[in-house]
Amino acid sequence: MATASICGIMMTSCGSKNDDATRVAGDFDYHADRFADIEVLRYQVPEFETLSLDQKKLVYYLTEAALAGRDILWDQNGKYNLATRRLLENVYTNYDGDRDDSEFKAFETYLKQVWFANGLHHHYSMDKFTPGFSREFLEARVNALPQEQLDGTDLDVIYEYIFNPDFLAKRVNQAEGQDLILTSAVNMYEGVTQKEVEDYYNAMKDPADETPISYGLNSRVVKGADGKLTEEVYKVGGLYSSAIERIVDNLQKALPYAENETQRKSIEELIAYYQSGDLKTFDEYSITWAQDTLSRVDFINGFIESYGDPLGMTGSWESIVNFKNTEASARTEALSADAQWFEDNSPINPIFRKPHVKGVSAKVINAAILAGDAYPATPIGINLPNANWIRAQHGSKSVTIENITAAYDAASHGNGFNEEFVIDEPTRKLLDDYLFITDNLHTDLHECLGHGSGRLLPGVDPDALKAHGSTLEETRADLFALYYLADPRLIELGLLDNPEAYKAEYYKYMLNGLMTQLFRIEPGKDIEEAHMRNRALIARWALENGKADNVVELVDIDGKTYVKINDYEKLRDLFGQLLAEIQRIKSEGDYEAGRDLVETYAVKVDPELHKQVLDRYSKLDIAPYKGFVNPSYTLVTDKDGNITDVTISYGEGYVDQMLRYSKDYSTL
Repeated sequence: MATASICGIMMTSCGSKNDDATRVAGDFDYHADRFADIEVLRYQVPEFETLSLDQKKLVYYLTEAALAGRDILWDQNGKYNLATRRLLENVYTNYDGDRDDSEFKAFETYLKQVWFANGLHHHYSMDKFTPGFSREFLEARVNALPQEQLDGTDLDVIYEYIFNPDFLAKRVNQAEGQDLILTSAVNMYEGVTQKEVEDYYNAMKDPADETPISYGLNSRVVKGADGKLTEEVYKVGGLYSSAIERIVDNLQKALPYAENETQRKSIEELIAYYQSGDLKTFDEYSITWAQDTLSRVDFINGFIESYGDPLGMTGSWESIVNFKNTEASARTEALSADAQWFEDNSPINPIFRKPHVKGVSAKVINAAILAGDAYPATPIGINLPNANWIRAQHGSKSVTIENITAAYDAASHGNGFNEEFVIDEPTRKLLDDYLFITDNLHTDLHECLGHGSGRLLPGVDPDALKAHGSTLEETRADLFALYYLADPRLIELGLLDNPEAYKAEYYKYMLNGLMTQLFRIEPGKDIEEAHMRNRALIARWALENGKADNVVELVDIDGKTYVKINDYEKLRDLFGQLLAEIQRIKSEGDYEAGRDLVETYAVKVDPELHKQVLDRYSKLDIAPYKGFVNPSYTLVTDKDGNITDVTISYGEGYVDQMLRYSKDYSTL
């Protein structure tokens, strides 16, 4: 199982002072579009112009490789997604009626939602979108399309997919006690049950193997006519071959511009992996990639994170191209250089600590392109590779994506969130002064050290926590970050200048986990997404287990509920206690204890508090979810065809970008 180590933004509504972000912003327009529950932003790519020409060329071809995989994710998310997207886009581009018509406006909103989610299911709730237009409207527009745009299209199944709420209703189902494969719409399994898949992979695993491959990471499991299960492997000549061939072609074009031999070798090994589908080769690539700590330009590209698989095994396709923010990286480098100290002083049982922390490299980056499962919604931090044994033996790379956090922060200023939800003016000032830096430090600690901390006991299956593995891993990394954010060591390292600064992140975290993240959930629904479950688990556990000392409480002021933290030091102790238990669960593979924690604290929602949060948010007009359009890159050539520059532009709108991507990067 992937360790769920690409982490989403925790709360994008809470503004804070950020002189760097303000300086970068200038007259830059961060706002690109707004629809349904989503706001689409732009992000700047500072210092791109300072890259050498070869570095710019490397970014360009890696960007092309990133965009070439777009269709793979759409198909992984649902077997009818690509056909449905093409039909909806044809209707949209051929529409010659009144674009202010209510049905067309509802259709346009639906299409924007589908684009944002890379399919017909919400990217966070996993529920299928409900169209606000009628079937009659769509059928009439489809009937008006040129016949060549309909050839090979099964309209009946597409209409069923769009309009029947019970047909493939949930992209990823995590409900305890149900068959998670049969009740999930993802296109990673065909004709198989959860038990069959678990038995299939368990039969392959050798408990004595200390360097296991990531079983199921790059394949679709199907049952043949003979009743036997087989894997359809994602590779050149296999499943998704036409898309992967284009990815490989652009990786080959990037090779001449690799910054050093280690980076060149990692790209060659990634190409070899795509050509063979061999997960041993993927491990070789991952090791080399982790060892490439000198290149300024970097990237991820492949089947990596397993949130999109109900069993947490198959990786969704994604890519991020980036380069190092040299100045901001000083703080992550200070943390990674001190990694052994943090491990040695962790509040976990010493038998679960790593005696020797190896190869923890960390940096702050500027994202140059977001793609696949990292687009339009994107992480703010990355820690890879995911394989536990690679981390232990060869180390890992961690990044914080600061131009993304800066865009979130700049877009949130003046939205009224703090005034509505933060308990008093002193706390609001604390957030205003210190939230941006402590939020980034939380991400740094989570990614740089949290995911790489601790160890499995010998013989423990990395997949032992099953469907709850992603939630518990994110919980573990968040707790590590929260615990150390209050440690005097950060003052000693020069990363904070005020020993009270950590309280800004503590307050925000508890407020988000107990209350404000609920505005992302529809009334009557449970918490489904792994990061939201993780935050609820931590905050609710701390609230309950701190009652005897009144550490944290929910208080009523004039009919509104607020979070009140009465003892920040004891709250830190609670975070340390929970970290010790979560690490024990992971190290021992204690599935039952992990499941109990998740089901007790992370799933259910208090309907009265939920309604209040929704009512208060509705007055602020804040979109619950945010994502991004990408900048555009253009090759500049001389009269002989030689590349003389690569330019960057930010003016493309959301609709224009989605239609261009469908035109230029449709590979399946």
